[in-house]
Amino acid sequence: MQNVVIVTGASSGIGAATARLLGTAGAHVVVNYKNSRELAQAVVADVEAVGGKAIAVQADMGSEADILRMFEETDRAFGPLTGLVNNAGVNGPKHRSADNYEFQETMDIFAVNTVGVLIACREAIKRMSTKHGGKGGSIVNISSIGALTGSPGRFIHYAGSKAAVDTMTKGLAVEVAKDGIRINAIRPGMIDTPIHAKAGQADRVKEFASKNPLGRAGLPEEVAEAIVWLLSDKASLVTGAVLDVMGAQR
Repeated sequence: MQNVVIVTGASSGIGAATARLLGTAGAHVVVNYKNSRELAQAVVADVEAVGGKAIAVQADMGSEADILRMFEETDRAFGPLTGLVNNAGVNGPKHRSADNYEFQETMDIFAVNTVGVLIACREAIKRMSTKHGGKGGSIVNISSIGALTGSPGRFIHYAGSKAAVDTMTKGLAVEVAKDGIRINAIRPGMIDTPIHAKAGQADRVKEFASKNPLGRAGLPEEVAEAIVWLLSDKASLVTGAVLDVMGAQR
C-alpha cells in the first residue's frame, strides 16, 4: 500500500525535515503551510528529488474549514491516507508572566496547537479506521518539553496547549486501537528551528543549548527520524506513547 502522509506546518523546521525523510522512502507527502508558500514549494521539490511525490496545500490549522479542505485535497491528489503528522504549532510573540496573558493570544494558541490537532485526528480517523472501511494508519502528534515543565515565566499557555496534546494522544490511541490506527506523540526539547525567532527569541538556542546534558540543541532531522519510525510498521506495537526527543533535557 502506498504511504500517503499529511505533514502539517511542513514548510520549515521539524515538519520540513519529516517531509523530506518521508520522500526518501517514496511516500506521497502533503506539505501543509499557512503563509510560506515559497518555502513549502521548495520542500515539495526536495521530496520529489529524493523519490517521493508531494503537493503543497495551504491551510490554517486553527480553522476547521481549512482542515477539511486540506484533507479533501489530499483525497483527490493521492487517495487513501495512511499517515498524519500534527506538527503545526504557534506560540506567543514574547515572554509573558501569568498576570499579562491576553485572552485572544491564548485562544489562538489553543486553536492551532490543541483544537486543530484534535480535528485533524478526527478527519484522519474517518479515513483510516477499519470500522469506516479504511485500511488503518498511524498518527504522530508533536508535543513539547513545555508539557513537562509548564514553561513558567515564559509560555504557560503554550505549555498547556501541548500538555493537552499528550492527554488527547493517550485517549485517542486507546479508542481507535482496534480500528487499525496507532497514535503516538513526540515531545521535542530544544531543537534548532525558526519557532524561536518567531517567538522573539532568536538567540535562545545558543543561550540554552549548553544546559542540555548532551551539550547541544537537537536538529530537526533527529526529530524527523523518530516521527518516521513511529509512522512505520517498525513501530507496530507502539501506540499511546509519548516519546521524549530532547537529550535528557529537563
